[in-house]
Amino acid sequence: MAVEAARSCIGGSGGSAAAASPELLYLCSTSAPFADRDDARMVAAALGLPDDVETLNLSASLRAGTGGLISAARRPSAPTLVVASDARLTRPGSAQELSYGDAAAACLVGPPSGDALASIIAMRSIGSDFVDHYRMAGVDFDYALEERWIRDEAILSLVPRLIREVLAAAGCDSGAVRHFAMPAGAALAKRLAESTGLGTAKRDEAVLAGCGDAGAALPLLLLAASLESAAPGDLILAVGMGQGVDAVLLRAERGVREAPPVLTNALLTRREESSYVRYLSHRGLLEVDFGMRAERDQRTAHSVAYRKREALSGFTGGRCEQCGTVQFPRSRVCVNPDCRALDRQVPHGFADSRGRVKTFTEDWQAYSARPPCVYGNVEFAEGGNLFMEFTDIEPGELQVNDALRFVYRIKDEDRMRGFRRYFWKATKAQAP
Repeated sequence: MAVEAARSCIGGSGGSAAAASPELLYLCSTSAPFADRDDARMVAAALGLPDDVETLNLSASLRAGTGGLISAARRPSAPTLVVASDARLTRPGSAQELSYGDAAAACLVGPPSGDALASIIAMRSIGSDFVDHYRMAGVDFDYALEERWIRDEAILSLVPRLIREVLAAAGCDSGAVRHFAMPAGAALAKRLAESTGLGTAKRDEAVLAGCGDAGAALPLLLLAASLESAAPGDLILAVGMGQGVDAVLLRAERGVREAPPVLTNALLTRREESSYVRYLSHRGLLEVDFGMRAERDQRTAHSVAYRKREALSGFTGGRCEQCGTVQFPRSRVCVNPDCRALDRQVPHGFADSRGRVKTFTEDWQAYSARPPCVYGNVEFAEGGNLFMEFTDIEPGELQVNDALRFVYRIKDEDRMRGFRRYFWKATKAQAP
């Protein structure tokens, strides 16, 4: 999710901007897959960013997303990609299972530009070791305290104070704020808005209704929703909560007029899982017998993976300088039989390419966490072919010549050694 959100932000996967080159990348998450591995570096590698891009992981608080935004804004000269992503486990049958959702959002923070979506006017933070929920190290599920305690002692006490402070710092009256991105339920957000003079500010409810409480990503998702409906000059107040409060006041710029509705499109094209048993299986909450074909050893050869990291993480192949032929994987010899040039290939990224289905198979015998396993031959728009897996495809949905795009997904898991591998898969391209 983090990779997909980042691609939509810096130019890939339908993003609006030309390819941007961030100097820093912040990954903000309370549920990153690795406890001891640079998850932010994994995202940077998948995006094809150079090795000298600084990476930083922000975690342990739902304020991680807004905290990353504020931290990036304090270094305006260095373009910083802030990615917030959360996929929190919930205990089956719990209230959290009904309200939590998995999502990611990204924003690029840097020097002022003519196509910027917004400018930060003022920002304030306050820390408080207020325990509304927690998860101890090594524990899978959050423990939440009583809602009334959270509402009265945290939200209705700390948030109004910080809202007043950030508006005072900007010299702005609360009535001038047009959009209020507040990570709380509709009734509580309305009560809070009325008590702080923000009663006329618009708050987009589609995120919570269509996605759920996405943890550290929720404030940035709400901010993205506000930007999609904002007009140039509108003031937006975004709030983040978690052992304190962050408040960021932004002004929408003229770039909002041309920006595509990436969030709206993502909500409209989401794939819903209707099988509760399959959902529990995917989250590792229910052990399912997948049969003998699932018993193979998924051990990763880390030395090989490291040597081939550009191909595996960044989906980088080669393009022959002599004849222009592209291929995956990159090799010393051009695959064009009329060329066969030696050592003339330069890196060529396929992640943002388009393709079409040449052949495919729905294999109901091979192991797949979500049968059937769909794979086949893909032809890239610029030439070249690759035999690869398809994802987000229902049985009978795929057809020869269907347009494709490419997404970064879980390839497989080595459950014996507790390691997860990622690679790129093909999925149907959205209609323009």
